[in-house]
Amino acid sequence: MALVTKSIKGTQDVLPQESHKIQFLESTALEIAGNYGFREIRTPVFEHTELFQRGVGDTTDVVQKEMYTFLDKGDRSITLRPEGTAGVVRSFLEHGLYNEPMPQKLCYLTSCYRYEKPQAGRLREFHQFGVECLGTASPAADAETIALANELFSFLGVHDLELQLNSIGCKDCRKEYHKALHDYFESRKDELCGTCQERLDRNPMRILDCKSPVCAAIAKDAPKVLDYLCDDCRAHFEQVQAFLRTMGIPFTVNPTIVRGLDYYTRTVFEFVSTEIGAQGTVCGGGRYDGLVEEIGGPHTPALGFAMGLERLMLLMGAQNLPFPEPERCSLYLASMGDKALDRAMQIVAALRQEGVYAECDVVGRSVKAQMKYANKLGAKFTMVLGDSELDGGKARLKNMDTGEETEMTLDTFEGDFMRLSISESLKELEDLGVDTDIDVDAILNSTLF
Repeated sequence: MALVTKSIKGTQDVLPQESHKIQFLESTALEIAGNYGFREIRTPVFEHTELFQRGVGDTTDVVQKEMYTFLDKGDRSITLRPEGTAGVVRSFLEHGLYNEPMPQKLCYLTSCYRYEKPQAGRLREFHQFGVECLGTASPAADAETIALANELFSFLGVHDLELQLNSIGCKDCRKEYHKALHDYFESRKDELCGTCQERLDRNPMRILDCKSPVCAAIAKDAPKVLDYLCDDCRAHFEQVQAFLRTMGIPFTVNPTIVRGLDYYTRTVFEFVSTEIGAQGTVCGGGRYDGLVEEIGGPHTPALGFAMGLERLMLLMGAQNLPFPEPERCSLYLASMGDKALDRAMQIVAALRQEGVYAECDVVGRSVKAQMKYANKLGAKFTMVLGDSELDGGKARLKNMDTGEETEMTLDTFEGDFMRLSISESLKELEDLGVDTDIDVDAILNSTLF
């Protein structure tokens, strides 16, 4: 049978056998961010187009070439978010979060949309974990935000990842730098691509980020922004580096980093890998002290980063890093006949209410087929209920890992199974060398159960 349609180019499905991995990354990221005081924010998947034109910058590739923009039924120009920061800042202003104690530390898990050529590590629908710290100009905040990303990579075991750091100055010292760039590129204007020729007068720094091999080769000998920093920006950058050294976070200064969005000021950084091909930047971010003001709010210094989850998954796969196994079914309760199925569903329902992953037959399979299915689920325990078990009030519980069988009383089965299950878990911890001195009955008698 032919499919009506296939998934759209540049998108991908996350199948059940992979979804636990992305769930692990997301929960880990939120937990570590929480340790730094960041709280989750969720914003709409689409915004008014003007937000991205003014926030991201109309000289960027994102705005000029990559945004998914359309007119809605009210003839309003709407854009699927190409990145997370602009929407967070809009929400920060709309809901008056600038009246709350500063800094406001916000984090998010979000889908983004850019019309790009799909390749490994680059999709048209992709997902990011990001943080935004609004209301502080201190270089300590820059270092702390970088440390958060670094800690997440360290926790996951990601290695051979280089932190590259740069400063692109403030609007004052960038005036001289823009002039130097303009003079340099003007002399080779005819060699630049059409897009960069348009950028030359409006924002020559964007030429440094052009993906054209010709423009990239010309940009290689362009003036370096670090040579044009004002005293304040230079001091800020040196202090960021000092804090990173204090925290033992290695880095290299890369004066060619400008990032792809117009709102950045001063500190910019990237975590880069050489193990996933051309799309080696796994995390990027920096300071954007003028963005809140540009969108219509009070002057509010801020910074943040975004981390591509697909690229992180790709990198972890390349490094053969382990993910936690998906949760196994604790109990599969096979049944023979309607009465046995009724009792099985009753037991399974009670166990699920206690947080146990339990299954019973909902297809009408034979007992043999049910046991095959239990094996495919990887069930830790199985038990078969038939007329004789119901009449006798007892059944045999089988440990599928060891083959050991235990006779269980049906009237007290739920409590007995919980006790056995907890004891098995404690034994597994002890086998790993973890010292456990826990009273199982005390756990079962607690308010948790």
